[in-house]
Amino acid sequence: MINSILYRNALFTALMMFLAGASSPPQLKPQAGGVRAQLRGVSAVSAKVAWASGGNGTYLRTTDGGQTWLNGTVPDASSLDFRDVEAIDADTAYLLATAGKIYKTVDGGRHWSLQYDNTSAGVFLDSLAFWDPKNGVALGDPINDSFLLLTTSDGGATWNQIPSKNIPPAIKGEAAFAASGTCIAVEGKNNVWFVTGGKAARVFRSGDRGQTWKVSNTRIVSGEDSTGIFSIAFKDAKNGIVIGGDYKRPDVVTDNAARSTDGGVTWTLVERSRPNGYRSCVAFVRDTSTLIAVGEKTCDYSTDGGASWTSFGNEGYHSISIASSGSGWAVGANGKIAALHIGESTRR
Repeated sequence: MINSILYRNALFTALMMFLAGASSPPQLKPQAGGVRAQLRGVSAVSAKVAWASGGNGTYLRTTDGGQTWLNGTVPDASSLDFRDVEAIDADTAYLLATAGKIYKTVDGGRHWSLQYDNTSAGVFLDSLAFWDPKNGVALGDPINDSFLLLTTSDGGATWNQIPSKNIPPAIKGEAAFAASGTCIAVEGKNNVWFVTGGKAARVFRSGDRGQTWKVSNTRIVSGEDSTGIFSIAFKDAKNGIVIGGDYKRPDVVTDNAARSTDGGVTWTLVERSRPNGYRSCVAFVRDTSTLIAVGEKTCDYSTDGGASWTSFGNEGYHSISIASSGSGWAVGANGKIAALHIGESTRR
């Protein structure tokens, strides 16, 4: 009898120790942004500062961790859809409109300057990213079988188009997705990647700030206009993740995630524990192997660099951004904003 009791006590103690060390799921806690616009861009600067953007020329900014959000409309831009925002600090941010325009503010949104304006037929901008306050890159859908790539080295005062001869040609029916402002990603001082969908699901990479490019295939689902890779993130120069699926079938768990350990040269499909459906955005928690992925209906997280995934929450979002501090925000339909909270046991 005594041995039986001791055995049960040992099992109970082991169970409690396991539960104490288990990863608690992240939480996305709603905040009031004061708008009803479709939000697809978000950029977290710190634990206090973040920017968001969306339809009807909308932008938002918080400087107090989301307790209050300043919202506004860029003058003469109420018809524009700002699919991406890239913030440098509380005062400086860039907005990218699908209609071929890039704006910048240096005074917290009180004034905006139009830095880039391309009215050519077929122009559709998808995303932009910055290595530092001066050096950035923007991506647009193919024109004449070549992706539109722009770079700046002076904080957006000038945007220079990369010659098409330096970029592998697009496959007919291949494009980028402006679903979350994260179909392009930068790392370090020179590395940049962008991802595609439609008839092909590929990863383009550059190690010289976008001046020259190479491309790799993946096994992410593709072939239809609604399928492919929607988002890319890199932990460092070698370890990255791509994510996507089929936005017309958001509940279908298909070949929707792949990992790279060689800087994007090769990609291994996540085949066992995958994100639970279509996902439009993925982001690393800095200096960890923890990832957060968001989609139209639910979200997932991984603590092993994307090898396995666990669903959490019952709300959907379009995009998420996580600052170096670990603080982050997600945005979605009808002006939805939520602050990300991650327990210490999840930061691995």
